[in-house]
Amino acid sequence: MTIPQAPQSVIPPLFAGLCDDAAIFPPGDLPLPQAVPAHLAHRSSWYAPLVGPFLCGAGRIGTLAEQVDAVADQADALGQRLGTGGLPIGLIVPDGSAGLEPALRAVAAAPRLRLTAIEVPADRDGTAAEGVRKVRTALDKLLPEHAPGVVAAVEVARGPELLLALDELEGSPYRAKFRTGGTSHDAFPGELELASFLYAAVYRRLSFKCTAGLHHALRHDDPATGFEHHGFLNVLLATHAALDGAEHGELAALLRERDGAVLAENAADLSAAQVDAARAAFTGFGTCSIAEPLADLIALGLVTIP
Repeated sequence: MTIPQAPQSVIPPLFAGLCDDAAIFPPGDLPLPQAVPAHLAHRSSWYAPLVGPFLCGAGRIGTLAEQVDAVADQADALGQRLGTGGLPIGLIVPDGSAGLEPALRAVAAAPRLRLTAIEVPADRDGTAAEGVRKVRTALDKLLPEHAPGVVAAVEVARGPELLLALDELEGSPYRAKFRTGGTSHDAFPGELELASFLYAAVYRRLSFKCTAGLHHALRHDDPATGFEHHGFLNVLLATHAALDGAEHGELAALLRERDGAVLAENAADLSAAQVDAARAAFTGFGTCSIAEPLADLIALGLVTIP
């Protein structure tokens, strides 16, 4: 399947490819028959450059492939063109190193899926460092054969062993993945904890992505749950500050900032080189909503509707 070309981009480089489409994951939980056409609509829209791959768990690859086939068969009705490109997907492998090979084989058996990224949690049957080491060993072995050139991220567990886990990724071609939210209050790290992760990743020259809880640009309280969410614009600017030599306290203050005008002005002031550096470090985040991040960027004046 070839995704139709979007109009010329009006998405600034700071936000290009920032939002991986996690529509089928909580709290969105969009059914695949709705999520796949919605993703294709995103990719043919004016804001398509904002959108990263469609994220899918290894256990649902077969169902996803069937759904993509069904969409392809209805392509004329949906206004889609068929081709050989395939749907760009980010493969989530929840079973760690043991689940990596069967997951790769499942994707390889689906010709209309195009693997662009893999995310694997560190194994949990030892220390945090040992868990990362096992996944790194499996990636070293399997990616060259099954998915050359595919970007991989290893999810590191929060907690006292975090720095040791990040040490195992230093110098590797793999990114770190850090969880910034979830469906319970304790799934959300505080500002200082997230600042410590950002500082540690930047210090080790590790690229990273975040997942969960970053549906909006700014730090905010969710009125439905009362959970205090981080903002993806806060994380971007804190990443820039860390690259610029800021310490933990300053990073935490940026993560705590709720004034959209202040953050938007800071983002607009970044040079092209600073944007490139920040995005090379903070590569993106998974979100079950593409509309919410986009609406926030429009409201802040950082993206203009053509």
